[in-house]
Amino acid sequence: MSQKKPVSELRQAITALNPYFKKVGGFSLIATLLILAPSVYMLEVYDRVVNSRSYMTLAMLTLLVLAAFVLMEVLEWVCAEILHESSLKFDSTLSGRVFAAIFEANLKRLPGGTTQPMNDFRSLRDFFHAPVVLALMQAPVSLVFLLLIFAISPVLGWTAVVAAMVQTFVGWLNERSTQPPLLAANQSAAAAQQYADGTLRNAQVIESMGMLRDIHKRWIAKQREFLGLQAKASDHAGYYQAISKFLQNTVSSMMLGLGAWLLLNDQLSGGASYMIVGSILGGRVLAPLVQIVSQWQTVVNVRGAYARLDSLLTAVPLRPAGMALPAPQGQLQVENLTASAPGSPVPILKGVNFALQPGEVLAVVGPSASGKTTLARLLVGLWPALNGKVRLDGVDVYHWNKAELGPHVGYLPQGVELFEGTVAENIARFGDPDPVKIEAAARAVGLHEFILALPQGYDNPVGREGAMLSGGQRQRIALARALYGNPAFVVLDEPNSSLDEQGDAALASAISQGASRGTTFVVMTHRTSVLGVSNKMLVLRDGQVQFFGPRDDVLKALNEAAEKARQAVTVMPAAA
Repeated sequence: MSQKKPVSELRQAITALNPYFKKVGGFSLIATLLILAPSVYMLEVYDRVVNSRSYMTLAMLTLLVLAAFVLMEVLEWVCAEILHESSLKFDSTLSGRVFAAIFEANLKRLPGGTTQPMNDFRSLRDFFHAPVVLALMQAPVSLVFLLLIFAISPVLGWTAVVAAMVQTFVGWLNERSTQPPLLAANQSAAAAQQYADGTLRNAQVIESMGMLRDIHKRWIAKQREFLGLQAKASDHAGYYQAISKFLQNTVSSMMLGLGAWLLLNDQLSGGASYMIVGSILGGRVLAPLVQIVSQWQTVVNVRGAYARLDSLLTAVPLRPAGMALPAPQGQLQVENLTASAPGSPVPILKGVNFALQPGEVLAVVGPSASGKTTLARLLVGLWPALNGKVRLDGVDVYHWNKAELGPHVGYLPQGVELFEGTVAENIARFGDPDPVKIEAAARAVGLHEFILALPQGYDNPVGREGAMLSGGQRQRIALARALYGNPAFVVLDEPNSSLDEQGDAALASAISQGASRGTTFVVMTHRTSVLGVSNKMLVLRDGQVQFFGPRDDVLKALNEAAEKARQAVTVMPAAA
């Protein structure tokens, strides 16, 4: 027996909006029925006023129809407000979840780790109060109008049914012709946007080497592809919108003529006034369908946005909250760790094992592409392992709630990123700033005096991505951020790549002071300045541990290995 497929997270969020849609459906039903007010007014004027010649009757009927118009407009305004509230409810329910899913997809290098899902979410949210939704709400009222037409004349009723079927067929043709180019246009637009974003991120390289003309040509090609597909979809949609409106206008006139023919043949009950009413109702039967066809491009766009967003939330499921854990002390265990980049089957790390006690400093060295950066990402729980575990105080780091673990961990990636805000906000990780802790972190890396010399001190903005600072200054502020709050475990990936001698000395001092307080450090480095403050050393080669142990023992082993290699090179020419 097959198990029932669980309802997706996105579908659940939309289903939760049903109370809003039911209210709108009820109000919309009343508002749409009030469209009949002019027809009723016309009939009553012909029947009562013209025959009775009563001014009072005319005045009362006029007041009633004006009241109906006012009520209709109020109900339509209420419907719009309720739908707007539903979109706000949808936003409050899922906006944080979508942001977190995009963030996690980006970390795991999964599809959807860009700004596109946020655009999709905005499109879906705005769709709830789009005109096409009100048209969909009004579509059931067309059945009421259809029954009224049948009550006037079955011939007119069946004519309206045939017209509605033709209109529905036009809508199907519109869907069939516009969906493929429109979906392709959306994909092309996303690709062009991502290319433009990448260009802006590398503006300095492009400008310095004169690459702008050729980069611009490639972007123009992508943009023209998108515009061409969009134009094709718009052309097809325009054809069917014109056909749809032509049908609506034709049906109204045709039903008026048909009603006149029935009247002349004494087959229309109610007289000439019902001939006019039948014509008006025939047009109203098709009105919601015409609105839907004219807005079908929006429907196709939203349907694609829904599919992409649903795929993202399914691929990145919500993590369970889990039980709260005590603050870590810094005991690290790496057990048979095998890992690759997310989405790649090729292992970068192969069976890595080592352990550290609180307060120990491990220097990780090795040639380029030996797996140092991958190890750094796994140690702080950014990437999952193919096999093995990284445990901090016995708990799997990858599955530890990062909001809970984060304040006790410091991380400096190889590519330093600062965020738009002040120096203090960046050091304090954009949480509630503690001036004492901020100053302590800045002093630890030798930045306090420099920050005080800035025009606004700790409140000085760093600019977009830290553009107002030099590379070394950005790196030291990011290092202060990693050390903020005296975390129990700190991972530094090439922390001195942009530092001068003074910065190197400040880094070594910060590591030494942190270790004396019990902080465990793992430092990936190509430079020997960090070795002086480390007491453990790990040598990686081709993703495997070549040496691990006390620093002096590993250095001795490396020297012995180098000496053996030199002797082997010397012996080979002699033997030849």
